[in-house]
Amino acid sequence: MTATAEVHLRSDEPQMSSSDPDKLVAKADKLTKLTLTRWSADWRNATLFYEQAGNAYRVAKKYEKAKEAFEKASKGQEMQSSPWDAAKHMESAAALAKEEGNWSQVADLYRRASELYIECGRSQPASDALGKAARAVEDHLPDVAVQLYTDACEILEEDDKEQMAFDLYRALSAVHIKLEKYTDAAAALLRLGLAADKSNATNSQCKAYLGAIVVYLYANDVKAAGKCYNDCSQIPAFLGSDQGRCASKLLSAYSEGNIEEIKRLGQSSTMSHLDNVIIKLGRKLPTGEVTAVKADSDEGEALDENDLT
Repeated sequence: MTATAEVHLRSDEPQMSSSDPDKLVAKADKLTKLTLTRWSADWRNATLFYEQAGNAYRVAKKYEKAKEAFEKASKGQEMQSSPWDAAKHMESAAALAKEEGNWSQVADLYRRASELYIECGRSQPASDALGKAARAVEDHLPDVAVQLYTDACEILEEDDKEQMAFDLYRALSAVHIKLEKYTDAAAALLRLGLAADKSNATNSQCKAYLGAIVVYLYANDVKAAGKCYNDCSQIPAFLGSDQGRCASKLLSAYSEGNIEEIKRLGQSSTMSHLDNVIIKLGRKLPTGEVTAVKADSDEGEALDENDLT
């Protein structure tokens, strides 16, 4: 190969120098536009320019421009049929939106990254992207975080990977508790219990069930707590566990109106091994007026025996 030919080949490649990122973006934009002399877009070289520009902007802390460059780089990878790399760039754009505090955009960009991972058939990173989004926005857009956590769990459930979703269920429950949506919080913990059951993670299962009962009691819904206990007790592992015994004693103390026993159980070692957010609830029990009540002998007949099996 002649020296002239080598120079010609090299001239087709984007220069990897620390060029002005504005000029890199302008050059990339030009490569993607069709003209009388360019009948097809050069997405390969344009994408490399966008990537260089994004990195340069990020170093300069020009986060908005960096985000836009990575969004364009993501599109470039899509145009080259590379959804995995497109998803990576979209995650970079989402992280930059986070730097700017643009929370709705953080959620949107991570969700787009998740969709691209789904195109690759990769459920774990798809779920992870939604989890990152939820963690980023939960203090600012808690209702959005709830949906993101829920969708992240469902992606793994659909791929029979519930064992990878335990932390997501816990996080979902914690956001519900912050929003004072206690029934939803308990439901998230029961979903965790079912996932743990499928994964043979008995300890996590029993903790989740006790956690759900504590949430109901914190909400002063003793009846719902009792029904939850009866449903969970269909699982022999729970019935014979420390968590099951703690739940039984708690409900008995409520039934007897024994406030001191409720407080003691709320401070017990079994309770102290639950998740922090549940520990805090347990230590505040009881939250409402506690009086001795007569047991409802008919309650058991209304239970659905298939609720947790």
